[in-house]
Formats: sequence, C-alpha cells, structure tokens
Amino acid sequence: MYEKRFYNANMEVNCIIVHGCPDNVEQAMDSASRIYDKHWMPWLKRELISRGIKTEIPHMPNPWKPDYGAFKSEFEKYPVSEHTILIGHSCGSAFLVRWLGESKQRIKKLILVAPWKISDLNDPIREAFYTYPIDQGITERVGKITIFTADNEVLEGKESVQLFHHALGGELIELQGKGHYTFEDMGTEVFPELLDKVLS
Repeated sequence: MYEKRFYNANMEVNCIIVHGCPDNVEQAMDSASRIYDKHWMPWLKRELISRGIKTEIPHMPNPWKPDYGAFKSEFEKYPVSEHTILIGHSCGSAFLVRWLGESKQRIKKLILVAPWKISDLNDPIREAFYTYPIDQGITERVGKITIFTADNEVLEGKESVQLFHHALGGELIELQGKGHYTFEDMGTEVFPELLDKVLS
C-alpha cells in the first residue's frame, strides 16, 4: 500500500480539485454514468482526508458548456490561501491557471493533470473559456508547479501541455499509457503518482 504521511494540522493545508468538462449534457446529467469527476478524484480525496488534508471537489455548473464566470463563482465558495494545493484536470486546469492569473493569489502547489487549452473552433462557448493569455507571474506566486501528461495523449492535449509548460515551467511528468487520465484511459481510479506529488 501507500506510505502514510501526514501534514502538520497547524499548517492548515487544504486541497481543491477542479474536474474537467464533459462533451455533452447527457453525459453530465446522468449521475450513474457521470465520469468527469468520478475517476481518480474520489480516491485522491479519500487518501488526502485520511492524512489530515481537507479536500474538496466542487461540482462546477453546466460543465458541458463551461463558462469562466460561473466556474469562478462556484470555486470562490472554497477557501484558498498560501497553504492551498490546487489540482485541475483537463479544462479544470485551464480554469485554475486563468483564475490564478487574475486573482494573483499565492498558493502552495499547482498540479495540472492532462491540461487542456485548445478550443474547438466550432464551439464559441469553449473558445471563450480557453482563450486567454497565461500570466507568467503565476510562477512567482506558486510554491511548486507540476504537470502530468501521457505518451498517448491526443495531439491537442499534447499541444496544450506545451503551452502551459512553456509559460509556467515546473516539473513535467509523462506517464505511459494514461491517455487523458480518465478511468477509460487509465483502467483504474488509483493514481499514486499524483498522491506522491501532493504529499512531497
């Protein structure tokens, strides 16, 4: 099993995980088959809570047609401080990077998992969500930045990773056969490499 490491409760470390965006409303509304926040996220939340780290996974409004303002309103219901660890998956990464750029908030760690920043030219809603300049000043306000990608990620995903890594630097980790880090691609809800980066 995994080494049981704990944070000092006095550090008030907390973690917020922002899920990705499903392709359509049918996939999003069917809670039995909803997968965009039900792969490694609940497992990671359980692991972190068991180690004394308060962890939340906000349910973003209408994520099949992501709106930055709506995401921001929901996200800001949760406390963020210099002791916070932020984790984004896919479009959740795009949201976090934009929010950090606009808010100028200092945080402990930023971890991007299969980040996405390539909009569908036929979808003006997603184009508006993804089209923004990355604030390189984020690197001065974040203690550590880590980006996870995979050798078999799709082309647009690989391009997105390069955009974020070029602007923000940080540690780039490419794992084998993880695709877009969904359950379908990974075949498991367990993500020990991510847990290790949160705890390290």
